[in-house]
Amino acid sequence: QVQLVESGGGLVQAGGSLRLSCVASGRTVNAYTMAWFRQAAGNEREFVASITKNGEGTYYADSVEGRFTISRHNAKNAAYLQMNSLKPEDTAVYYCAADLYGMVHPSDFHIWGQGTQVTVSS
Repeated sequence: QVQLVESGGGLVQAGGSLRLSCVASGRTVNAYTMAWFRQAAGNEREFVASITKNGEGTYYADSVEGRFTISRHNAKNAAYLQMNSLKPEDTAVYYCAADLYGMVHPSDFHIWGQGTQVTVSS
């Protein structure tokens, strides 16, 4: 019932910033945990960040802690990922996901967007 669409990816120089957006349609996602995952070419999908339904709890992978910030605006039915101090190793397809109970594991999430490419040049 819920569809997720990511946007905001692109090419950026190392040290730069990007803000990814995830807009949900079909149903409200106010009751869902929202999360971001990424998958680099040839690698498994990995957790990046998540935020609880009330926005109070946030969780980050060690690799992005202190550089990325996840947020949500429930009135817009959207979640965001602010990415600062980007590194070439951040290059990946970034996916938005939502679930009533999931938190950090991709297998726990059942609603996924199509992904948006982020490429960081050195």
